[in-house]
Amino acid sequence: MSQSVPRPPYAGTRPPRPADVPAFTDAIARGWAPVEVPVPLPAGAAAAAAAHRRRLAARTGARTVVAGAGRAPVRSNDTAYDFRADSDFVWLTGCAVEDAVLVLRAGGGPDGDHEATLFVPPPARPGDPGFFSDAAHGELWVGASPDPAAWSRALGIGVRPLSALDEALSGAAGAWATPGTDPGLVRRHGLHGEPLLAAELSGLRMVKDDWEIEQLRRAVDHTVDGFAAVVAEIPAAVARGGERWLQGTFDRHARTVGNGPGYATIVGSGPHAPTLHWVRCDGPVLPDEPLLLDMGVETRSLYTADVTRTVPPGGRFTETQRQVHDLVEAAHRAGMAQVGPGRQYSDFHFAAMEVIARGLHDWGLLPVSVDEALSPAGQQHRRYLVCGIGHHLGLDVHDCASADYEAYQGATLETGMVLTVEPGLYFHAHDLTVPPELRGIGIRLEDDLLVTEEGSDVLSSALPIAARELETWVAGLTRRPDSIM
Repeated sequence: MSQSVPRPPYAGTRPPRPADVPAFTDAIARGWAPVEVPVPLPAGAAAAAAAHRRRLAARTGARTVVAGAGRAPVRSNDTAYDFRADSDFVWLTGCAVEDAVLVLRAGGGPDGDHEATLFVPPPARPGDPGFFSDAAHGELWVGASPDPAAWSRALGIGVRPLSALDEALSGAAGAWATPGTDPGLVRRHGLHGEPLLAAELSGLRMVKDDWEIEQLRRAVDHTVDGFAAVVAEIPAAVARGGERWLQGTFDRHARTVGNGPGYATIVGSGPHAPTLHWVRCDGPVLPDEPLLLDMGVETRSLYTADVTRTVPPGGRFTETQRQVHDLVEAAHRAGMAQVGPGRQYSDFHFAAMEVIARGLHDWGLLPVSVDEALSPAGQQHRRYLVCGIGHHLGLDVHDCASADYEAYQGATLETGMVLTVEPGLYFHAHDLTVPPELRGIGIRLEDDLLVTEEGSDVLSSALPIAARELETWVAGLTRRPDSIM
C-alpha cells in the first residue's frame, strides 16, 4: 500500500516572476562586491578619433552631426547576431558601444568647433531591476561594463546616459545624421539623413593617418598568420572536414587575435572557386583542384585586412592550373605596379585588365580583338572577371563605399590611402565558352597596399605570390602530422 506524498503549498501555482517578489529583489540587490571594469578602448584610439572629429568639423562647418553606433540585427526570434558598431561611428569615437549615439554640436567646443557628447546605455548594476531582468544591459546577463564616467575619462569627451539623448536633441531638427543612425531617432527629432555627410565621411576616411595605418598593418600580419594556420589544416579538410573546417580554422584564429573575421570567410575548392563570394563553404576540399582562400582578420579596433591566395591542396598545380595562375599573377603584378601617389585610382584596374584581355586573346577565348574588348563598348573579357580589380580598405572591407562614383573611381591616389589589388579568372564548371580543361578553375590573387611617398608598400608581402613559391609554401605546411581530426 503506497503512502501519499503531501503536496507542497505552491503546487498547481505558476512560477512567480522574480521582479514581482519583494523578498527576491531585496536579496539580489545586496551582497555584491564592486567590480573593476576596464574600458575596452585600443591604445591611441581616443586621440585618433579626436583628430577625425576635427577633420569632419572643418568640412561640415556650423552643422550639428549625429552618429549612431547601431545595434545587433535580429537573427531569429529573440536571438541576435554579434554586434559590430557602425564604421562612421567608430571613426568618430574610437569605441564600439551598442545603441550609443554621438552628438557633435556645432560651435559648442572650447575653440568654437564642435562639442562632442556621447550618449551610452548605462550598465544595469546591483540595485537596478535591470541587473537581473535586462538581457541587453543587465550585468548578470552580459557581464560588467563601464559606466558613462569611465567612458568619459577614457575618451576625453562628455559622456551621458542614453536616457538624456532625447532632451539633448530637442531643437536639433535639420541636423545631419550618419547612415548608421537609428531611423526612428532620425524621424523623431527631424534629423536629416544627408547623403552629402555620408560622402564627406567616405572621402575623409580614404586617407589613413598613422594610427590607422598601424591598425591595418596589425590586421594584415594577423591575417598572414591565419593563412598559415588554414593551409596547415588542408590534410584534415581533405580527409573529412571540407571547406567549413578551413573556414572555421580561420574564423577561430581571427576571434582569438582580433575582433573576428572582417567579412564572411571565403573558402572555395574546385568548382566552388569561381563563385566570387563562396561563403557557404559546404563542399569538400578536393586534393587536386585549386583552393581559393579569401580571408581577413578584423582587429579589436575594427580595421580589417583582405587577402586572397589560391593554393594547390596536394602541393602541385597541374599544367593548366599553373597557366591560369601565371596569367592572373602577371595581371596582379601589373596592377600593383600602378599603385603610387599621383596616379589615377583607375590605373591599376586598366593595367591588370589589359594583361587579362591579352592572355585570353592568346588562348582563343576572346571573340573580338584586345582593343575592342578593352573599349568601353566592349568588355567581353569580363565574362571571366566580372568584378572589380580592387577597392579601398579600412574600417570596412569595401571601405569608403558612400563616396560618389567620380570621387572614388576618378580619384588621384594619395599617400596614406590603403587599397587592395585583386585580379582573377573565373571559369565556371558549366561555362561552355571555355575548353573542358579550364572549366571549374577559379584563381584570384589579392594583396593590401599602402600608398607611400615613394610608391607603395605591399602590407601582405609575407605571403608568396608565384605558383612555384605557393607550392613550396603549401608543401612545407602540410607535411606536419595532422593532430586535429
